[in-house]
Amino acid sequence: MKYLSVKEVALIWNTSERSVRNYCAAGRVEGAFLTGKTWNIPENAEKPERSNKSKPAPQTLLDILKEEKLAHVSGGIYHKIQIELTYNSNHIEGSRLTHDQTRFIFETNTIGLSEEGVNVDDIIETTTHFRCIDEIIRSAKSPLSEKFIKRLHFILKTGTSDSKKDWFAVGDYKKLPNEVGGMQTALPEEVSAKMKKLLDCYNAKENVTLHDIIEFHVQFELIHPFQDGNGRVGRLIMFKECLKHGIVPFIIEDKIKMFYYRGLKEWNNEKGYLIDTVLSAQDIFKQYLDYFRIPYNN
Repeated sequence: MKYLSVKEVALIWNTSERSVRNYCAAGRVEGAFLTGKTWNIPENAEKPERSNKSKPAPQTLLDILKEEKLAHVSGGIYHKIQIELTYNSNHIEGSRLTHDQTRFIFETNTIGLSEEGVNVDDIIETTTHFRCIDEIIRSAKSPLSEKFIKRLHFILKTGTSDSKKDWFAVGDYKKLPNEVGGMQTALPEEVSAKMKKLLDCYNAKENVTLHDIIEFHVQFELIHPFQDGNGRVGRLIMFKECLKHGIVPFIIEDKIKMFYYRGLKEWNNEKGYLIDTVLSAQDIFKQYLDYFRIPYNN
């Protein structure tokens, strides 16, 4: 074994002689030893990493979703979100597909047989909702814009029976007046201006909070910019914005939809209804994260 001096090693490692001595004194150079006051360092010794070297940033939920999507991971959090978000959001809007059928479509791209007939639109909107979630993961960090929101609607409704109707605008704002929960919404000629105003106000916020995301959702649903699909697009937007701003997401489950509807309807009178519903849904999502050992901020 050939041994080198501190000076020789300092030149090889491109560092100071003092640093080399400190590494040796701290026992961080394997095989180095003293002869009197002189350090003898093995010629194949590796330079220790700096103790204050910056550590890689912890993976966020968004990072993990991107990795699992790219690697086609089965049984992970990406898999879980695709099924739970799609099943519940579609069921709130009247889909009759079961949870098992939704899972089967995602996992096999086929539909399991059932005794009852299956609505073709339910199948199509299940597959397109999967694609919407992929679009959100891909574009989560992008600013929220009319173009992106219309893109989600286009993906969701393409290929459905609605898309074949002349008066139905796929990927564009509604042409005919509509209502939600018995309440009037923005007229077609008002939608564009109201959406621009809503987005300008939201995007001007420096630090977006969960309350801001909920507030945006309420106003979005009151505008009801599309002929159909507003609820699903609106809930997808909330999921995207939670991912973007490092907020624990949430899934409004079908079994709590009446609390969700009440919260939307009573927002201007009592914001606590919807906030409590969202916080309860967020607690369920935290259980998912705990199970998959994904860290999050409380």
